[in-house]
Amino acid sequence: MAVLEILEFPDSRLRTVAKPVKNVDDRIRTLIDDMFETMYDAPGIGLAASQIDVHEQIVVIDVSEDRSEPLVFINPEISVLDQEIFEYDEGCLSVPGFYETVARPQHIRVKALDRNGESFVMEPEGLLAVCIQHENDHLLGKLFVDYISPLKRNRIRGKMEKLHKQKSS
Repeated sequence: MAVLEILEFPDSRLRTVAKPVKNVDDRIRTLIDDMFETMYDAPGIGLAASQIDVHEQIVVIDVSEDRSEPLVFINPEISVLDQEIFEYDEGCLSVPGFYETVARPQHIRVKALDRNGESFVMEPEGLLAVCIQHENDHLLGKLFVDYISPLKRNRIRGKMEKLHKQKSS
């Protein structure tokens, strides 16, 4: 397993729309293992393959306190079950150090493949539902900063660009 580099906003590669996984094989399972290691190392509760510059529809999530509930979503399809909106302070491994309130549906249905290519359906609520939607957005080339005002987004962009310049000099 390996800890992979996480792309950071405003990297344009984060805007790439991910393609469906055609075959869940050993390459995909190795990638999933590397994604979990990368996510836990960061540390975070979710990671989309798009964030590590792999533009395939793969998401890993673990919202447990003790890292005991790893979940894999390959080719996720999301539908809203309840129009009730949940506001949550979201952060992102691709926008480290920044948190903003984002409103999302609280109860969803997700249909996906697991790490073995088996189809499953779940109907999460609360934090897990928010996390799945956040990570699925990455697969669509969207970031949580797209939900906030242009002023706040531009301020975050400026701070991130400044940090990237400092790191590279």
